[in-house]
Amino acid sequence: MTATSAPTASPSTGLELEDVTRLLDLPLLDLVFQAAACHREHHDPRQVQKSQLLSIKTGGCAEDCGYCSQSAHHGSAQRTPLIDVDETLERARAAKAGGADRFCMGAAWREVRDGEEFDRVLEMVRGVKKLGLETCVTLGMLKGDQAKRLREAGLDYYNHNLDTGRSYYGKVITTRRFEDRLDTLAQVREAGMHVCCGGILGMGETRETRAELLLELASLDPQPESVPINTLVPIEGTPLGDVPRLDWTEVVRTVAAARLLMPRSYVRLSAGRGEMSEETQALCFLAGANSIFVGEELLTTPNPEPSADDALLAKLGLTPLGCESRGD
Repeated sequence: MTATSAPTASPSTGLELEDVTRLLDLPLLDLVFQAAACHREHHDPRQVQKSQLLSIKTGGCAEDCGYCSQSAHHGSAQRTPLIDVDETLERARAAKAGGADRFCMGAAWREVRDGEEFDRVLEMVRGVKKLGLETCVTLGMLKGDQAKRLREAGLDYYNHNLDTGRSYYGKVITTRRFEDRLDTLAQVREAGMHVCCGGILGMGETRETRAELLLELASLDPQPESVPINTLVPIEGTPLGDVPRLDWTEVVRTVAAARLLMPRSYVRLSAGRGEMSEETQALCFLAGANSIFVGEELLTTPNPEPSADDALLAKLGLTPLGCESRGD
């Protein structure tokens, strides 16, 4: 691979870390140009999927993730019990009415445990699916039989992020191994569900660490159908609460590289979008981002106002996925 061309994106190409690092090192506009061409080859560049995320159980998580306010080790988020099915479905209906066609539910668990609460989550999945929404949950680690039960309930996607590159992982999380995350992803695949897997930028890592993360994601076989790109929202009281904000160009670079390495995936602008300028978001869309989370909150971090999102999409001539069939 030369310093001015993108690698062929396939787990079987034998990409090395230096290949992805060189990709991230390209002049920014050259990288965006290549990613934009790739995006247009595999997706409608005018469409953006709207997803909505609901915290169905907040706080008290046994993990020590350095970025998370929901950790019992240092978190500041108020601990709440698992919410009722009826409340979840009410929120899902409102999300659909607001233009979302994908509804995600997140519980602050280290791992899934069989019992009444998991049964309640399965009922939520069935109910959201009946509303005609794409379904996604993030519940921590899970076993094979639990993954199968989720699939039987109608779950489309399971979210389980790698968070960061393998070499940096232990500086962010010590209560779960990097391999544990890969094991959960394997269980999701074995059960026949789609994978939603990405990472978090701006946790003090280097560009090479971000290349590690992208290489791990692109090397999954099959590649993740959904790749959320989060940017750290520093939260006071967490170990990463005072990390300097990542330069916006690094976010655009990562989005563009993700598009080139995983051309058929949905690349999702996730946490941290509320701190991005309209111009940064526009460059991310040009570079291949084609999904956003809508609603006022992402689990415990703020999100742009829905009216601001609608105005930005209108300025850019972008259309929410599926709005034509709804008559919007």
